[in-house]
Amino acid sequence: MSGQVIFESENHKVVLFEELTPASAVQANQYLIIHNGEGMLLDPGGHKVFSQLKRDISAHLPPNKLRYIFLSHQDPDIVAALNGWLLTTNAEAYISKLWLRFLPHFGLEKNFEERVKPIEDKGTRLDLNGCELLILPAHFLHSPGNFQVYDTCSKILFSGDLGASLNQPYFFVENFEEHIKYMEGFHKRYMASNKVLKLWANMVRKLDIEIMAPQHGAIFKGKELVNKFIEWAENLKCGVDLMNEDIYSIP
Repeated sequence: MSGQVIFESENHKVVLFEELTPASAVQANQYLIIHNGEGMLLDPGGHKVFSQLKRDISAHLPPNKLRYIFLSHQDPDIVAALNGWLLTTNAEAYISKLWLRFLPHFGLEKNFEERVKPIEDKGTRLDLNGCELLILPAHFLHSPGNFQVYDTCSKILFSGDLGASLNQPYFFVENFEEHIKYMEGFHKRYMASNKVLKLWANMVRKLDIEIMAPQHGAIFKGKELVNKFIEWAENLKCGVDLMNEDIYSIP
C-alpha cells in the first residue's frame, strides 16, 4: 500500500506521502487524515504529483470520502493542482481569506469557487466526522496568510513550512542538534521575524503535541524533539531581524 502510516487507532489514521515530488522540484510532504471513514488532505501539491497522489490516496480512502482539502498558504507546491482535486472529489477547500482571489491564477474554475472557504485570521475549528481539527494561525511563518492544523485525535501538529528541513538523509529526526544544519538556512531566510516565532511558540505550548509534521523534510516524533524545536524556534533570529543596509543597497 502506498504511503506511510504515521498514526493509527481503531477509527483514526494519518498517512504521509513523501516521495512523489520530481527531482528538479523542492521535496514536499502530503498528509491524509482519516477519521471514521472521512478524510482531510493537507497541502496536496502541484500538477506533477496530482495523478500519483490521487492513486495513492485511493488505497486508503475512496476519493468521494475526501471531505476537506487544507491549504496552509498560497505557494504552488501546495495549491497548483487544486482544480483537479475539486473536479474529481466533493471536498471543500480551506485557505486564508487573503489568498482566495489568487487561486483563479492557478486555473481554479469559476463553478468550483463556492467550494473554497476562507479562513479568518484567528483560525477556526473543523469537525472531521467526529474528530476536531484546530486550524491555527501561523501568519508570516512564512506567508502573510498562513495556517497550521492540529489533529486532536492523533496529537499531531501539521506545521507547514515551519520545521522544514532540506537534504537531510533520514525521515525521522533523531538528533536535534545535528538536525539544525538542515533547517537553519531555510528558517533564517523564509521566516519573517523572531517576534512571530515567539507568538507561535507561546500558542503551541498550550497543546499536547506528540508529533510535529512539516511540509518539507523530516518529522519530529515525540514530545522531547517537539519541545526542542519550539525552544529553538522561539530564540531564532530570522527574516527582518537579519536585514541590514548591506542588503538594502542599490546593486
